Amino acid sequence: MTATTKVLTAHVPLELADKVDKVAARLERSRGWVMKQALAAWVAQEEERDRLTHEALADVDAGRVIDHQAVRSWADSLGTAQALPVPR
Repeated sequence: MTATTKVLTAHVPLELADKVDKVAARLERSRGWVMKQALAAWVAQEEERDRLTHEALADVDAGRVIDHQAVRSWADSLGTAQALPVPR
């Protein structure tokens, strides 16, 4: 069974297009294959970023946060003789 597809068109800088062509040649794959892999990876990354953002917002709503001053004090102590433990 053949998957249903849709053609997407994008204007990309020549330098980027040349890089895609070089990768395709090195991998002995088509430009389209490289573009599908890249787009799929980017979409997965954006979906994960969205999931993590919602998870973080739920933590804030539930009060699971670390006080800003505690983080700042810890960061300021890094590289000193009296580094503080990571705030929890």
